[in-house]
Amino acid sequence: QVQLQESGPGLVKPSQTLSLTCTVSGGSITTSYYGWSWTRQAPGKGLEWMGVINYDGIAYISPSLESRTSISRDTSKDQFSLQLSSVTPEDTAVYYCARHNYYFDYEDYWGQGTQVTVSS
Repeated sequence: QVQLQESGPGLVKPSQTLSLTCTVSGGSITTSYYGWSWTRQAPGKGLEWMGVINYDGIAYISPSLESRTSISRDTSKDQFSLQLSSVTPEDTAVYYCARHNYYFDYEDYWGQGTQVTVSS
């Protein structure tokens, strides 16, 4: 059973960089045909897909966030990370990591989510 757990600060100041890590257990992030994604949900809004880093290490970022978002990984720890720079209060959201299953083209395992608030 694959499990994902987000970790990182719950409070970030405006203009700073938000950094979150997702730790994967029960599977390897280098297993073929799976990607590892980040999605967020701001208060009162729907889910917003942010990006994915695939089993081969190639990352794809949502065009709307591309200028200030990066996704990286540490294969030795089965972890992948999100960095979102120049945050504003509009980046306040619950952030989720998930596994993207390319066989069926959907997120089949999710972390529980972590609340991040951007405030001074």
